[in-house]
Amino acid sequence: MKKKVLIAILIIIVIAIAVVGYFVFSDMMQEDKLKTELSELQQLVNTENIDMEAVNERLDRTVTTGDYAVVEKAFKSYLRDNFDNSIEIANILNDEKLTTLLTVENYEEDGKDFTESKEYITNTRTTLEDCKAKYTEFFTEDKAMSYISNKGLDSYYTDLYKNELMGDMDLASQDTTVQDSIDEVIGILNTSEEVLNLLSGNQDAWDIEGENIVFNSDSLSNEYDELINSL
Repeated sequence: MKKKVLIAILIIIVIAIAVVGYFVFSDMMQEDKLKTELSELQQLVNTENIDMEAVNERLDRTVTTGDYAVVEKAFKSYLRDNFDNSIEIANILNDEKLTTLLTVENYEEDGKDFTESKEYITNTRTTLEDCKAKYTEFFTEDKAMSYISNKGLDSYYTDLYKNELMGDMDLASQDTTVQDSIDEVIGILNTSEEVLNLLSGNQDAWDIEGENIVFNSDSLSNEYDELINSL
């Protein structure tokens, strides 16, 4: 009888060890899948010529389960929002309209009130300022961790998210190239607005002759040239 009891106890212990081992092994596999997925995704995003189709395919899928899936989705949600904001910035900085505001062609098409051009400047400047604020915020720990907070996860998983997302990255010393580029374009928009305000406020003092703008006032011509040369 005692042998039967001991055998039963041993069987229970073996089963318990097997079950625990299974879950430990399963967790290890899930964590490895998570780290591999996030590492490969970051490599795709950090390449010079980004394959948007490949990036979106990764962002749209979930390869893990359970709490690891919560971490994965939070990471990808953060990355998508940051990425979308960066794309919007890039689209504005590469917008050809920025370079045509102060051309004779635009003076003829939108002059002499320049209503459309001024509206474009106002809207673009507002969007850039908003994107710049978002871009800067994305590289703060509070913003990064906001995607995983209040998920009801054990600290192990929030720490895993933090380590995978930020790693050894120094959030306080980010490259300011993007912000500087935005500021430069905003400066161009501001000067362009000054030029258009000058022209719309003195509509009888200038005209288009061929491919040139001509003034009947030397002082106005000098003020215009000074603004143009400051760009």
